[in-house]
Amino acid sequence: MRERYLILVMALSLFSGIKAQITQNQYRTDTSHLKYLPDVTVVGTNSKSDYQPMPEVVGTNIYAGKKNALIILNNVQGNIVTNTMRQVLAKVPGIHIWESDPSGIQIGIAARGLSPNRSWEFNVRQNGYDIAADPFGYPEAYYNPQLQAVQRIEIVRGQGSLQYGPQFGGLLNYILRNGKEMEKPFEFETQQTLGSNGLFNSYNAIGGKKGKVNYYSFFDHRNGDGWRQNSRYYTNAGYATVTYSFSSKFTLTAELMRSHIRSQQPGGLTDTQLKQDTQASLRSRNWLDIIWTTPALIANFQINENTQWNTKLFGTIGDRNSVGFLQPITTKDSINANTLTYNNRVVNLDQYRNYGLESRFITDYHLGKMKHTISAGIRLYTGTTNRQADGKGTTGSDYDVTVDGNYPRNISFHSKNGAAFFENIFRIKDKLLIIPGLRYEWIEGSASGRNGYTTGGTEIILQNINRSRSFVLAGLGTEYHITKTTEIYGNISQAYRPIQFANLQAPPTTDIVDPDLKDATGYNADLGYRGKIKNFIQFDISGFYLQYNNRVGTISTSSTTRLITNVGNSTSKGLEAYIEFNPIKAFAKTNHADLLIFGSYGYTDARYSGDHKDANTKGKQVENAPKNIFRGGISAGNKGVLFTVQVSAVGEAFSDANNTVLAATNGNTGLIPAYSVTDISATYKFKKGLNFKAGLNNLFNETYFTRRTGGYPGPGALPADGRTFFVSIGAKF
Repeated sequence: MRERYLILVMALSLFSGIKAQITQNQYRTDTSHLKYLPDVTVVGTNSKSDYQPMPEVVGTNIYAGKKNALIILNNVQGNIVTNTMRQVLAKVPGIHIWESDPSGIQIGIAARGLSPNRSWEFNVRQNGYDIAADPFGYPEAYYNPQLQAVQRIEIVRGQGSLQYGPQFGGLLNYILRNGKEMEKPFEFETQQTLGSNGLFNSYNAIGGKKGKVNYYSFFDHRNGDGWRQNSRYYTNAGYATVTYSFSSKFTLTAELMRSHIRSQQPGGLTDTQLKQDTQASLRSRNWLDIIWTTPALIANFQINENTQWNTKLFGTIGDRNSVGFLQPITTKDSINANTLTYNNRVVNLDQYRNYGLESRFITDYHLGKMKHTISAGIRLYTGTTNRQADGKGTTGSDYDVTVDGNYPRNISFHSKNGAAFFENIFRIKDKLLIIPGLRYEWIEGSASGRNGYTTGGTEIILQNINRSRSFVLAGLGTEYHITKTTEIYGNISQAYRPIQFANLQAPPTTDIVDPDLKDATGYNADLGYRGKIKNFIQFDISGFYLQYNNRVGTISTSSTTRLITNVGNSTSKGLEAYIEFNPIKAFAKTNHADLLIFGSYGYTDARYSGDHKDANTKGKQVENAPKNIFRGGISAGNKGVLFTVQVSAVGEAFSDANNTVLAATNGNTGLIPAYSVTDISATYKFKKGLNFKAGLNNLFNETYFTRRTGGYPGPGALPADGRTFFVSIGAKF
């Protein structure tokens, strides 16, 4: 089957060229194809565009032939202060976003029918290295950088599984500001923001360049009461990076990020409660606390004119603590009449200690009359997760993870990974590129420890599970230039999702792990047409096909036991389209005014295949996969003033694989209705580095929710925010 699809893509002979975008001298192009570059657009702090396709090559990475997007945060017209991703990623078609955390402190996105749960189907990175809890065993991204500190976001789908990791969703990479555009020995920038529900944000940064040293550092603080009751939060993040240029060819960068987030979790609601008061909360004692530290050492060496080498040594040191009353939302968290206190809360603690190295190079070489490009690298990774769960917490209301006695569950998970990969751009003719790639992957996962106690007090020792496997992923991409600025592109690439830690800790008294349990496997395929028409239309229209095999689930084997096994397959197919039009550039001569009209649309049909082992879900839609997602807007500006209106319309989705329509009495399952949200924002840039920003989110105070959950941070339906505003003033000196 794989071979058939590979041959099909090769036979299409479509596929194309060279991008005209270069980001701050990091983006390289092949000089033998300069005749296809009618102009050069600098994508960075001096560009007015917030969306661009990626160039063929960036640093040591190949993006040719891939479905990709580059988001420039300085130019995003929206509420970056509170990480409002529906505005930040408005021009990336098909992105599904969970909106259930105050001030966007937990970002959950997905595409193509995958789950948005803490973005775990994406390979989430910061400056090119992992920042998730464990990218294989527990890939939840509890930490995401504050977007005011982000220079750009790179999103690669499909064939991104070859260079970065095997995830079905692809790559999500946050590139932080590093001050490299600064030329003075010392510069200072600040942005101060106030908003609804007690929002206060203070972003302050220093940076500069002196001799061979370039440095940048920021501290960001944000706090607020949240739109719902019992939604208080604060975040503190500090970051420092220093680059030393040993020569014009070799640089060494050291960087360190430390983030601390504490948020009150208001819990879920039933559908009846939602209709009565969306801002209500029946949980006042639930808290989440996250401390995340990400050190990294990055070396870049320009070996010669055609060859570049990059190595990253990185770590993720994270602590995720939660305490709360986690009973169904229909159970009141009230004073116990017998003890005259609240009931004890449940405490769960996770520690993540992960370390890795990635080294890659890229070089141009000649074969015949054409210049070709190869990128290759290796990856080494080790991770440990220590989990203490179900501890008997206090009867208090504030954040307190003190426990009475020990933790019933005390488990250690270990994962190891080694990989080697390469991709090659073969330039067959001036207009035609073929990009094959391979990735060899070795992964090992194990678990040990106590999984609880029997009713008699005997320890339940975790099933002795240690799984090791290795395999090869293959992919093929192509591009073909139709004109100097438009191209057809396509790719097909294998992907997989390893068995998760949760599948290695099944309670042996109730659950049995299938000894033949397999990793989820499959592939992504894209075929599209993108480019620019003169200087007033930009577009990217493509179709996709995602096959997800060996999905892991549970099947009841008796009245008392369940089997954790591969329950079957799912298929997602659809359309992703984006277009941006500037009528002033199309019809007028003036350069003083600006007007942009854009729309992005994603259609996804994600269904469980007919061979699904669970008869109740055969042929049904995959949960959390709305069929239709549309975002569009208009930006108008003149002489430093820019005003933007955006609309985000998301279709209905099911919250479970059984496609339950009628909401359960506890709100855990049922339809997630369609919704539409309108946001407006305005920016005024004064001379000498001063700026003023303001925005109004959810202008019409739409009542909606994007997710249901049977556990933390619910249970129940989790409402999104109603109408909120912010005002912000900033300066650079």
